Amino acid sequence: MSQEWNIRSRGHFCSICQKPLVDHAPVISALRETPEGYERFDCHPECWKTAERDWEPFSQWDGVYFAPVKVEKKEALKKEDAGELLRKLMTLDDPAMKNVVYVLAVMLERSKILVERDSKEQKDGTIRRVYEDRRQGDTFVILDPRIRLENIGEVQQQVVALLSGTKTLGEVSSEEESSEASEGAAESGGAETADATDTTTA
Repeated sequence: MSQEWNIRSRGHFCSICQKPLVDHAPVISALRETPEGYERFDCHPECWKTAERDWEPFSQWDGVYFAPVKVEKKEALKKEDAGELLRKLMTLDDPAMKNVVYVLAVMLERSKILVERDSKEQKDGTIRRVYEDRRQGDTFVILDPRIRLENIGEVQQQVVALLSGTKTLGEVSSEEESSEASEGAAESGGAETADATDTTTA
């Protein structure tokens, strides 16, 4: 797959029996990896356990189905903005923004908006982390860029600048491309990297 990340919305009908999912009832969710991207399944537990299939899930987890809510109170504006920004960046699919995308996901995880469901190491050595929106149920498959310790502060500043509107996506993308070019030129192996979950603050 060419995409470094992927969004899949939660279904409202069982992917196997096609009957509606029940509000606040258990649901089993799974991702199937295909050449075109990730195919998502949301199923009644009994349907998932008894269904025959000739493929293994990329990721699978137990959850609870929540029916869509039409309108909610407008609170925690910054957190909502972060969620919308994450969705926008993933739709744009700009590889230069992979650090910003990952830090945004970690921020939303710390804010209890996203939950990490799984992590998968790929054949090329990269890691893709599977996050799920706790309420809306959307799934985010995000590349873990293994951000260098010395670069985390810069990425955090870029996220804050985007959320506050002091920088545009184009400006940050250009900065990231320049930074990657500099890192590539200075690459000497054994550089220290960090998991943003240990250092990023919401």
